[in-house]
Amino acid sequence: MGRDYELTKKIREELAKNCQLAVEAQLFTTKNKTQKAVVTLNDGERIETVLLRHKDGRNTVCVSSQVGCALGCEFCATGTMGLKRNLEVVEIVEQVLLFARILKKEEENKGITNVVFMGMGEPFMNYDNVIKSIMILNDKDKFNIGARKISISTSGLIDGIKKLAKEDLQVNLAVSLHAPNEALRTSLMRVNKKNSLERLLEAVDYYIEKTSRKVMFEYMMIKDVNDQDIHARELAGIMNKHLYLVNLISYNPTGKFKASDKKRIERFKHILGTNGVEVTERYGFGQDISAACGQLVA
Repeated sequence: MGRDYELTKKIREELAKNCQLAVEAQLFTTKNKTQKAVVTLNDGERIETVLLRHKDGRNTVCVSSQVGCALGCEFCATGTMGLKRNLEVVEIVEQVLLFARILKKEEENKGITNVVFMGMGEPFMNYDNVIKSIMILNDKDKFNIGARKISISTSGLIDGIKKLAKEDLQVNLAVSLHAPNEALRTSLMRVNKKNSLERLLEAVDYYIEKTSRKVMFEYMMIKDVNDQDIHARELAGIMNKHLYLVNLISYNPTGKFKASDKKRIERFKHILGTNGVEVTERYGFGQDISAACGQLVA
């Protein structure tokens, strides 16, 4: 009897030492119940994570993979922080744990159904910890979130895409594109200097060949920058491929640009569709609490 007690006590001490059971966070909520959490880590650094509640009952957590980001994309507030450090596996997982606890208190709630690595940081610059955290989230004895309900968004790191293609994981891949040609993409995203659009699309084709999985290309609609008819036709020329999906996103204000208006987005979408491109439009969440795409900055 005493032996069992000592074992239990030892396990609890190990859990208390190695597992952060309490998550220190400040919560902000919109009218549609989108929630942003500013999480303070053990070393005092802060990250942001977001819970998106969909009308169809899905609950998606947008997780961060780094404190800040080194890539400095022109339209993204996170890049203004620079890169502080990579997140540890437990620091990634605890973002999902935080919202899972919140949802558990609500009646008739499905809990966390989806996870997207679209928060602060570039997931492929913290590749090993991101993959390890996905294993935990996917584990049926832990969070039990299906691999096909987990998405990784990259700014276009070619090595990461090729590496993911070789993993035995059925997660979804999203690529931040935002421009239909080399010059414009480089002006918006410095990452394009070393990971050119041409080589990026070759890497995506390699990924599709290996996995037979659809790839989503995220395209932020920025007024008078990348949203004109000529851009739509140019984009159609490179996106009209099997298992390519273009997802149009209205630019969320970060101080530098303006968002395309609804008519312009509809026109852009029409041009893509009539040229054989599979295209969708993302519904915006959390702009009023700076929780939308590109707005996360702690």
